[in-house]
Amino acid sequence: MGKPDLQRCPPVPFWLGVAALSGLRQRPRTLTPSQWHMGTLGMYMERVIGGRGTQRFSPVHLFAAGSGGRMQRIAMVTGANQGLGLALVESLCRALGPDGLVYLTARDGARGEEAVRQLNVAGLRPQFHLLDVTSDESVGAFAQNLRDRHGGVDIVISNAAARMSKGTPPAAQVRAFIETNNHGTHRVLRATAPLLRDGGRLLIVASSFGSLRHLDPVHHHRFDVERLSLEDIEQVMDHYVELVEEGRDVEERWPSWMNIPSKIAQVASTKILARDLREEALRRGILINAVCPGLIDTAASRPWFEDMSSAQSAQQAAVDVVWLATLPASQKDPYGELVQHRRVLPWR
Repeated sequence: MGKPDLQRCPPVPFWLGVAALSGLRQRPRTLTPSQWHMGTLGMYMERVIGGRGTQRFSPVHLFAAGSGGRMQRIAMVTGANQGLGLALVESLCRALGPDGLVYLTARDGARGEEAVRQLNVAGLRPQFHLLDVTSDESVGAFAQNLRDRHGGVDIVISNAAARMSKGTPPAAQVRAFIETNNHGTHRVLRATAPLLRDGGRLLIVASSFGSLRHLDPVHHHRFDVERLSLEDIEQVMDHYVELVEEGRDVEERWPSWMNIPSKIAQVASTKILARDLREEALRRGILINAVCPGLIDTAASRPWFEDMSSAQSAQQAAVDVVWLATLPASQKDPYGELVQHRRVLPWR
């Protein structure tokens, strides 16, 4: 798809673009070149990252003003009713201030609403939205909400993750684990990437285990970020699920801990998305990265690590993640990387 020259792109009547793309009626106005370009990138992204669970969204540019007439910055965090996710919402609310709106999303409505009430007590005003990353319909509905209410999003943090139970055989839990942590992540990427505004930030919360050095070299080609697609990574993980369920994963030289292939796939997906969108994203100041928050003292991590003496609280771990999510719009890097404590980690 051809990409317009921002300096030569002609003004386009707003009503014409919206009527043609979405059938909505709006008061006529004129799109600026950057707004026109955002719509073009949205359509381009739909073509590049289409696949399982793809939702089709028409680019609509409706901008809500914050205090003082400034554009309201919109952020979202998945899996945010507890732990790191909740701490990320709290930190983003404080970082964005009155000109920001942070969506606290979770698949459990009661827990999500309770988490919002906790932050209200602290004087913060996030909004709750139900979001189950294992559901195409749920992810699509939330993306539609972002599009209709705000015309886009500035910060996306994909944090939703299923826990592993140490007392449960991997074969009994691997399918639900990969469905949430990998396929769920892909749903969020596909739905929100086309909605990123200029200077947007998209982060996938992964792990330092998401490096090929933790994987037998015999499988490195399965995560070739130079030539594979997001759909290819999904197929690799579906095959991995089948191997674990059949009890053949170890003999096929996969790690015995299923968190490692899952995290490698998350980082590979981040790099593939960043690769596919590089030219347009860098032109518009968009950054796409994976982030490792480090070891966190949570109920999910305690069973797997004997020494938790160096573990951070969720609030401490959120600091560096929010730093990455709020880098200035002029910042061009890191891009397509795995970042831990403000340092890029090697892929190999």
